[in-house]
Amino acid sequence: MEAVIREVCDEIKAFLLEKNRAYGNSAAEPVRIFSKVDALEQINVRIDDKLSRLARGKEYQGDDTELDLVGYLILKRAVKRRQTNEDR
Repeated sequence: MEAVIREVCDEIKAFLLEKNRAYGNSAAEPVRIFSKVDALEQINVRIDDKLSRLARGKEYQGDDTELDLVGYLILKRAVKRRQTNEDR
């Protein structure tokens, strides 16, 4: 089981790094054109949106909502950690 856990974690890491490069770190450093809330609150909204789609059975074809949720939760922890380190 440990090997499978490592494999899944590696897949999530690769997914997050690829998305981060593709979107220019927008989760941690949003452009804030319309919304002025901080990065953590924006991630919370994205999590809520994903959970809403999941609860309503309205997933987009090709989306992996589970993977997206795991990714947003990891991003949330990473942003919180970075903010904590910046406060030191």
